[in-house]
Amino acid sequence: VTVQQKPNIICMILREEVAKFLSDYCRSPKPLKPKNVVVMNGCGSLFSALAATLCDPEDAILIPSPFYGVITEDVGLYSSVKLHHVPLYSQVVRSDVRPFQLTVEKLENSLKEAKKEGLNIKALILLNPHNPLGEVYSSEEMISFLEFAKMHKLHVIVDEIYMLSVFNETDTFRSVLSLDGLPDPQRTHIIWGVSKDFAMSGMRVGMVYSENRDLVQALDQLGCFHGVPGPTQYQMAQLLRDRDWLNSEFLPENRQRLREAHSFMTEELKKLDIPFLHRSAGFFIWADLSKYLSEKTFAEELFLWRCFLKHKVLLSCGQAFSCVSPGWFRIIFTDQLHKLKLGLLIAHFHFSSCLLVVSPMEWD
Repeated sequence: VTVQQKPNIICMILREEVAKFLSDYCRSPKPLKPKNVVVMNGCGSLFSALAATLCDPEDAILIPSPFYGVITEDVGLYSSVKLHHVPLYSQVVRSDVRPFQLTVEKLENSLKEAKKEGLNIKALILLNPHNPLGEVYSSEEMISFLEFAKMHKLHVIVDEIYMLSVFNETDTFRSVLSLDGLPDPQRTHIIWGVSKDFAMSGMRVGMVYSENRDLVQALDQLGCFHGVPGPTQYQMAQLLRDRDWLNSEFLPENRQRLREAHSFMTEELKKLDIPFLHRSAGFFIWADLSKYLSEKTFAEELFLWRCFLKHKVLLSCGQAFSCVSPGWFRIIFTDQLHKLKLGLLIAHFHFSSCLLVVSPMEWD
């Protein structure tokens, strides 16, 4: 028996503000409808709920790797849904024009492999802008991925949580909601939240927009487990409608700080002759530290990560993002300049001594 729940007045107000906000900042050709908005306590909850509603137990979802590793735990929370990786490589091969490039061909190959393994693929997850790569996919690329999904009748979950954190004016981010007609609107679902773009991770507010009414109603039923408190909903509604402050104060200042911190960190990496992906979105730089590995294995990568940690420099190693190439690390650059300088100083002076003094056996 399905129990229909009538949303309270505060929730309705928040949905209206979210619809207006996404209509403006995603540059939707038509006003988005509040009835297609679902709000939960964070995007992690949305991933869990979407996986549970779109998939049956033991189904699988395609996701290009590397990717934000916590998604693995989120999608498997309710129904043991698995992720099937679409591996992206650091080497530029065949028709690729950049490292870690996602193509329809790679999606097709991974889908075929999944079927050979007996997996039932129900959906595709796309991160745009990407975590940890910082990649911003073009409209043409996104349409090609969506067309692939339509051909195979796959739902697509598009995570756009960094959409307002693109800080280079020459790089243009276009939300899939800005497209004039989605290839398969009933199977396309867009996620956004306040934790990254507004630096408010503790508030736990995430939202999904979908034109699939059955999905929205199913997600609403799970809302009682992932509700956002009334006072928080009210605060979020007030924030989203304050466009003057967002457009004239917060967003310009935030993007300027991102540019400055990113510029500082990339210049330091160049001085150290460390390869990295030069991208202009998100809070991180995807850097290749493989030259510091005694051999290119994930065991050595973990050892290197522990060397940094020993001296209180916290980086995220590639295997935490299911990267197939050892030695890649995610470096967060969104901090105050004096803290970034201190971290680089510690890493520079203690790095070699750490490798010489600490044996991997000490960590067993």
